[in-house]
Amino acid sequence: MTDTDSARPAEGEARGPRPSRLHSLMRFIPLIAPVLLWAVPCWVLLHAGQHWPLAVALVGTAVFFLGLVGMPLAMVRGHGRRQQDWAAIIGDTLLGAGWVLFTWSVLLGVLLRATLAVTGVGDSQDRARIVAWAVLGVTAVLLAWGYAEARRVPRVRRIDVRLPRLGAGLDGLRVALVTDTHYGPLDRARWSARVCETVNTLEADLVCHAGDIADGTAERRRAQAAPLGTVRATHARVYVTGNHEYYSEAQGWVDLMDELGWEPLRNRHLLLERGGDTLVVAGVDDVTAESSGLAGHRAHLAGALDGADPDLPVLLLAHQPTFVDRAAAAGIDLQLSGHTHGGQIWPFHHLVRLDQPALAGLSHHGARTLLYTSRGTGFWGPPFRVFAPSEITLLVLRSPRTATAP
Repeated sequence: MTDTDSARPAEGEARGPRPSRLHSLMRFIPLIAPVLLWAVPCWVLLHAGQHWPLAVALVGTAVFFLGLVGMPLAMVRGHGRRQQDWAAIIGDTLLGAGWVLFTWSVLLGVLLRATLAVTGVGDSQDRARIVAWAVLGVTAVLLAWGYAEARRVPRVRRIDVRLPRLGAGLDGLRVALVTDTHYGPLDRARWSARVCETVNTLEADLVCHAGDIADGTAERRRAQAAPLGTVRATHARVYVTGNHEYYSEAQGWVDLMDELGWEPLRNRHLLLERGGDTLVVAGVDDVTAESSGLAGHRAHLAGALDGADPDLPVLLLAHQPTFVDRAAAAGIDLQLSGHTHGGQIWPFHHLVRLDQPALAGLSHHGARTLLYTSRGTGFWGPPFRVFAPSEITLLVLRSPRTATAP
């Protein structure tokens, strides 16, 4: 493994992505989302023709009001300046539960009610109560299943990736990808150790962490991140920053990963050599790095490739799939990303697609660039994954050339 480094800016380097439609929309979400999340289910379950006894209606309404008030307060105390883990756990759980309850209140409140009306089932009160119990039942099942999905060790997803420029000596190179571990308020040190044990069973040549290690500083989450030091790779372990590092003293995470034996690819590259052929393994800071105000932190692709032979294939680590436009323009062969969580809780998938060019899996961009987007290894915030399973990815790189027999 040969190390090359460059911090020199390139002329005309793109400054950063323009604000996306999702980012513009997100300005208003903190104002209206809590009201919608709790008011809509309250109406569908309690006040849409069910005619519950007065005590049930009053108690139920009070519960929804407490959710409406308590969720934002807990989120602020948990993720704001105070960083109180207990508050973050409460706020995140309420956010996830509220999202699932809202989603199925809307879907079943419209579709099931209409179906019951068309088929002539019961009177209006019967139909309203059937809808209410159906919403509660579906929500309870999905939250229980989603919690189990979020907390389990991810399954390994294996995929062969054919790179036309890959030399025969690198055919079969095994690349393990973890990303978005999001160590946070819920202590997942044991989970972290089991994830690392699973990665070690893959016998990878190269292990990559594509960012968003944790929510919180390296000092606070050190115990959860420590098992990353046990990960084994034949050639190298490499890491790039994600956007969440820039909410939590990113340089501390860069330093900790270096201490744990990982190579932070901050706008630089390594050369992976095997069988007489070479692969450029490059990495860039997250696209939010420059706005963080940290000196020297920015997504600088030209710097990452400075000094690399342009005829060699390039594997690029970039936390967000949206960076693929720049990667494709530079002729990158394969970009590995995370960030999307595969949507994490359906139907948030559709909002993610407004912000990112890919949700999960392998996609083609430009003349030759492939992008693999991981659904992530952990979870952010709400401890639920609904129709978006986590993953540890094993990518086996394939060359179109035939290796010469020894």
